[in-house]
Amino acid sequence: MANEPRQNTLQNQVRSKMIGAKVTSRELQKIGDLVGSGVYLNTSDFVRGAIRDKLQALEKTEIIRIRDIDYATAKKEVIDYYRLHREAYPSDIANKLGISLETMYKIVGELKKEKMLGVIDDGSV
Repeated sequence: MANEPRQNTLQNQVRSKMIGAKVTSRELQKIGDLVGSGVYLNTSDFVRGAIRDKLQALEKTEIIRIRDIDYATAKKEVIDYYRLHREAYPSDIANKLGISLETMYKIVGELKKEKMLGVIDDGSV
């Protein structure tokens, strides 16, 4: 191991990427004031901190992806979900299955009319 060549230290560092963003004159002035008062080293330092803060704040945010799914398949999945879980809020099922809320409520309405679902006092079905 002692004979192995040392890796270039640049290869061990995280490579940064440059991004561009437009801000208003007022926003730039406020950033400049913070830099001038010593809160941040420079504008880039402010932007990096703002990005890190925003990403950290959104870290626990669940991203919901709506699938491109035909109505019959969505309805079958909703029925299967209710059979497995017995009760749930329609919005929770829509999120878990990736079905739009509009489609979900249409399916729930049909299932109620077909007497396959009933409403519980807390709003779940």
